[in-house]
Amino acid sequence: MAKNFFDKVRPTFSEGGKLSWLHSSFDAFETFFFVPKRTTPRRGGTHVKDCVDLKRLLIIVVIALVPALLFGIWNLGFQHSKVFGLGWGFWQMVWYGFVKIIPLYLISYIVGLGIEFASAQMKGHEVSEGYLVSGFIIPLIVPVDVPWWMLTIAVAFAVIIGKEVFGGTGMNIWNPALLARAFLFFSYPSKMSGDSIWVGGLSKALAGGTPWKGGQVVDALSGATPLSHASLDGLSAAGTSAWNLFLGDIPGAVGETSVIAILIGACILLCTGVASWKIMCSSVLGALFVGWLGTSFGVTDIPCWEQLLMGGFAFGTVFMATDPVTSAQTETGKWIYGFLIGALCITVRLFNPGYPEGMMLAILLMNTFAPLIDHYVVSANVNRRLKRAKTV
Repeated sequence: MAKNFFDKVRPTFSEGGKLSWLHSSFDAFETFFFVPKRTTPRRGGTHVKDCVDLKRLLIIVVIALVPALLFGIWNLGFQHSKVFGLGWGFWQMVWYGFVKIIPLYLISYIVGLGIEFASAQMKGHEVSEGYLVSGFIIPLIVPVDVPWWMLTIAVAFAVIIGKEVFGGTGMNIWNPALLARAFLFFSYPSKMSGDSIWVGGLSKALAGGTPWKGGQVVDALSGATPLSHASLDGLSAAGTSAWNLFLGDIPGAVGETSVIAILIGACILLCTGVASWKIMCSSVLGALFVGWLGTSFGVTDIPCWEQLLMGGFAFGTVFMATDPVTSAQTETGKWIYGFLIGALCITVRLFNPGYPEGMMLAILLMNTFAPLIDHYVVSANVNRRLKRAKTV
């Protein structure tokens, strides 16, 4: 039925049709549901044919993100109920988290896709598919209480400055989702930094006993994250065990708390061949190495393996460091790129107590140097081959 509908209205959006100026938007919707009939022309050699196009590839990433989203929705309600002692049931927690996260997704996709569609129409190009993933990630890594107008500006900045000025999907230097978070971090630091995080608002209708502060109804409370506690007072001050960190029933960004949910997503990406296992493994090795150095020289008491469970390390390693556009492309370069991300992340945590989470800065910095890493890897390869040829 859907296929018949698209076939019926296609002439209206094709060249010479009444709405031909909207052909880019029509193509975007059609190719979202169906693999396009177009194939690469056989000019200049043979091409590998596969039924999985870019949209299908990106949808796999979205599916891998779903476990982290679902757990985060429940955790929002759980943290809120725990802080205010509401004694909510499972579905009450889920509903609360759902209501809180949906506006962020609406803003992310309406603003981001709106700019993508407008840009494609003005240029006469096809709509880029890359924002399907970026738009899904952004609400998972920003504070759930971020003002909507701030998120709107951040999304617009990420799409325009992070993608469109470079030519769209496949041309961008930095990960757009992380660019949105970085914009919020540097433009509105009070919302993105510090040692506490919002854990839930409260209305009179939801609470039997309403907390009061100075005669005012408390609409939101802040609580320190385990990572902040570890940076300031040691992990034991948070009353958090390694199991809590692994499960994810702790305060934090929606998608970053549950390592179990993130690992499920990692398995999906690795089994489908979408993400690079080299980048994931090398990032873990880099974090373990610097974490081990930190404990060996008395910089921190936190075991190196616990660093992997804290903050946004797992989420960044699995879903953002492996971005095929902004990461290193050579096989050797992927090992170097991932190792440096893990090492830089833990370095920032150990030596910058004012900003205990270093994953965002580490990935953005290595996004910048990824082409340079590939350049030197290729140059070393070429020089090695030249020396071998001379000796022969």
